Amino acid sequence: MPPFKDEHILVIAPGSQTTLAQLGLPESFTPAQLRVSTRMFPAEKKGEWEPLKVRERKVIKRKKEVAPEPMDGDTTMGGTDGETNNVENATEEEDTYFEEDPTTEEGAVYPLRHGRVVDWSCLFALMTHIYNTLSPPFHTPILIITQPAWTAQDHETLTQFFFEKFKTPAFCLMDSALAVCYAYSASTATVVDIGYEKCDVTAVNDFLINDSGRGTAMTGCGGESMTQRLLEMLSKKGFTRDMCEQLKRSGICEVLPSGTAMPGETEMEDTNVNPAAAASAGANAAGLKGRGSVGDSAAAMRVGTGGADGGDDAQDGEGEDNEGVLDVATIVASGKTSEFLARKEKEKAEKAEKAAAKKAAQDAANAPKQAKLPNAKRMTATFHYTERRPLEELNHNGKRPLGSGNQNGEGEAKRPKTPELQDSGGKTEMERVSTSNNQTNGQQNGETTALIRTDVEVGVERFQAATGGILDQVADAVHRCILSVPEIGKRAEFWDNLIIVGNGSRVRGFKDALLTKLNNKYLISPSSATIFTSELPSNFTTPVATGANTPQPQSHLSTSHHGPGVNPLLAAAVTASNPGGLAPPGQHQHLAAQLQVQQYQQQQQQQHQHSGHGQTPTSIKLMKMPEYFPEWKDAGPEEAAFLGAQVAAKVVFVVDQGLSKGFMSRTEYNDLGPQGIHEFCM
Repeated sequence: MPPFKDEHILVIAPGSQTTLAQLGLPESFTPAQLRVSTRMFPAEKKGEWEPLKVRERKVIKRKKEVAPEPMDGDTTMGGTDGETNNVENATEEEDTYFEEDPTTEEGAVYPLRHGRVVDWSCLFALMTHIYNTLSPPFHTPILIITQPAWTAQDHETLTQFFFEKFKTPAFCLMDSALAVCYAYSASTATVVDIGYEKCDVTAVNDFLINDSGRGTAMTGCGGESMTQRLLEMLSKKGFTRDMCEQLKRSGICEVLPSGTAMPGETEMEDTNVNPAAAASAGANAAGLKGRGSVGDSAAAMRVGTGGADGGDDAQDGEGEDNEGVLDVATIVASGKTSEFLARKEKEKAEKAEKAAAKKAAQDAANAPKQAKLPNAKRMTATFHYTERRPLEELNHNGKRPLGSGNQNGEGEAKRPKTPELQDSGGKTEMERVSTSNNQTNGQQNGETTALIRTDVEVGVERFQAATGGILDQVADAVHRCILSVPEIGKRAEFWDNLIIVGNGSRVRGFKDALLTKLNNKYLISPSSATIFTSELPSNFTTPVATGANTPQPQSHLSTSHHGPGVNPLLAAAVTASNPGGLAPPGQHQHLAAQLQVQQYQQQQQQQHQHSGHGQTPTSIKLMKMPEYFPEWKDAGPEEAAFLGAQVAAKVVFVVDQGLSKGFMSRTEYNDLGPQGIHEFCM
């Protein structure tokens, strides 16, 4: 078999929402060049599929038929002054046009649900569409990234399809968790993949997957669950699912670690004081209020004692505290009721203006402080919601579409910092086609449409996307997966090499919140490992589980030795009543039986002897993705499986050339059939 070239290798990573593909391995590995939505549309003919929705549009055209003019010498009846009349016959013709709609999802079929294949015909049509789009040469090896939920029968079905359909010379299947380890250059790690509708937790030990205790396709803890959680809280405010999805992808949606106070809760806690101090302060305030009430009644009695000018004296002397306390009889008797009421209205208006000006000044002073606050401390925040609307409706409302540029001349909205399922350009293949068509002719479905952007304000609900047990479910799965590792001594390494990937984890703060949840539930303090040795004298040895190093006194009354497997405390307790070493009758047999039991237990424990805590970790750490490839810095580690697939394809197809049976060749497929893929898949 001739050697394979880098530019001929095809890598495909199917996902529930987006499928990544790339033909050829560049010198420096880059993110996927082709991104397509994992969906297909039924064609007009049953059993066939189309990548885009095809709509039928009928256009009626009116065609006019003109009767021929008469020959020379002929006379046309009905004409006057020698003029001739042409007879016109109008006919209607109906033309049928088929056009693609790249923006709609009406009738779309998704072949993958919860990480499992639910429609093989649709999946095969998607693979064929990707293959024809990239148009690889004939001598092209193919590597497919598989999902943890795929069964052995699924692997055989894929193998048969690619060998029979595309006549590929070499084929390889690679588990997504193993591909992540290749990307992180880690032989042992715990991979947590947060997908669209599911979550996978896998323990990889020396590049081998531990199937025992593996969490596959766990529902209720993916990215869609967070969207539904936002919709549940914000539906009462008029939010739709699309608005909640864009909110989740925006920078203001954040998952706060457990124990972090939300905006507004800190101020509420500051107002809570000691009950005894509150009672004392309340009594003092009540006393002051009581004394003030006596002064108020005396001042009320003084109102009107100054004759006609009594109102002025009362106003000047008492101020705001006496507002509303008036001697109506004195005011009416003075004959200046209208003047007094006018003066009071004027004073109230002046007070209202001063209060408004003071409040405006305070708001202006606090505005810079609010602008400098981080997102986690703001009560409200605004994100940009983009939707597609008919252009006629936009013109009627006086709005401008994004395609024609906004009022500030900035063009389209900038790409958010942490978008989900977006490439370097921020759009999938379908969305790029949609934007291109909209900018060129603006015609879709027979009408003009455009994108508009609206600013939407959200409260503290934006911090509660992962509430409802999502983090607890993922944390429990991680704990169960690591406890299922048979090598107890290596469990600490799995806790220290935690990798969180998947587009569902792009939500701001999700990884830190999950790490905090794991620390709060399962982490023990490193100092607790020495809790039993901190109280021992320095001349005592550290005890271990075997009992061989149990602390003993420095002076021995007996010179007998019972071997390393005997608990000295047990022997001392047995011989305590007999310092000379003479045991009572029948005691030697009982002691010998217990010694044999201890020696057997020691042998069993030595088989699983380990250091540190095997059940509970003393440290939990997130691994950092290596920065070997600068192109992946902006893409982020969420799609690290595709990077690992590129590394594996380079090693398996080019460097190794099949010596370690990393791929299945055409000859081996002819000999073994699809079942032989189990001997080669990674």
